[in-house]
Amino acid sequence: MSVLVTGGAGYIGSHMVWKLLDCGEKVVVIDRLSTGFDWAVADAAQLVVGDIGDQALVEDTIRAHDADAIIHFAGSIIVPESVADPLGYYENNTVRSRALIESAVRTGVKNFIFSSTAAVYGSPERMPVTEEERTLPESPYGTSKLMTELMLRDTALAHDFRYTALRYFNVSGADPAGRTGQSTKGATHLIKVASEAATGKRRFMEIYGTDYPTPDGTCVRDYIHVWDLAEAHYLALTRLRDGGDSLVANCGYGRGYSVREVIAAVKRVTGNDFEVRERERRAGDAVAIVANAARARAAFGWVPEYDDLELIVRHAVAWEEQLRKRNR
Repeated sequence: MSVLVTGGAGYIGSHMVWKLLDCGEKVVVIDRLSTGFDWAVADAAQLVVGDIGDQALVEDTIRAHDADAIIHFAGSIIVPESVADPLGYYENNTVRSRALIESAVRTGVKNFIFSSTAAVYGSPERMPVTEEERTLPESPYGTSKLMTELMLRDTALAHDFRYTALRYFNVSGADPAGRTGQSTKGATHLIKVASEAATGKRRFMEIYGTDYPTPDGTCVRDYIHVWDLAEAHYLALTRLRDGGDSLVANCGYGRGYSVREVIAAVKRVTGNDFEVRERERRAGDAVAIVANAARARAAFGWVPEYDDLELIVRHAVAWEEQLRKRNR
């Protein structure tokens, strides 16, 4: 048996591949390499370059590698971009996910882990937010992910098929062993951008919105280390394989940091100052969101190991140095 990882050449997906291999799993990756990199896929995994919307390719790959599970990361993730191109996001995130789910049913894959997002909540009234909170996404990105969750729910009711949808909060950091990290050019994730500014890869960085109803006027987010997230996926997979029922669960630490606090942490860790420019708010950005992850802890025993903002920053900055060496 093997695990099919879609988007396994990307940021979170490449960490998941390493995690699975570390746990003794056989892994096959499907990635069209639109934003990912072939070198980011561990050598022990099989890389198939292609689109998850190509159902013949997906189904042939599942059968050839005897996949009993799919972990689905492939998709577009930039909130402002989704506001500008909603149809593109519904095509890439929702329509292609529908094709992948159908391929899973056709080939008898019963275990499916989905990369969802806290963006399905929008700006919740109560925090830390639980999975029972109303889903009111404020961007096509969040809506595209919620639509996939609904398809998974209905598919599980109609077929011999179980899923776990993990609603991530703000994923950051890099593999503690330095094997992979966030490598996307022009990335928009705050800690990645600030780390690039601190290491001289950007002349400056920007803050979007300083008039939010938060203590310092900037957005507040719950930052989760990517390796803790990979661990959550593996525990969720183990639970499904052991007969666990379908589940939606948050993945975050339950602590929020503002944009200004994160930038201060990057400056503190690196000892480097850099220019920060203030801009208007971006469309689709929620004011504040912090996770209640009690369900993940109870359902599959998730115990985060890297719940420390400065540690997350140190790993992110260390990966920037790795990239600098690679790109010389």
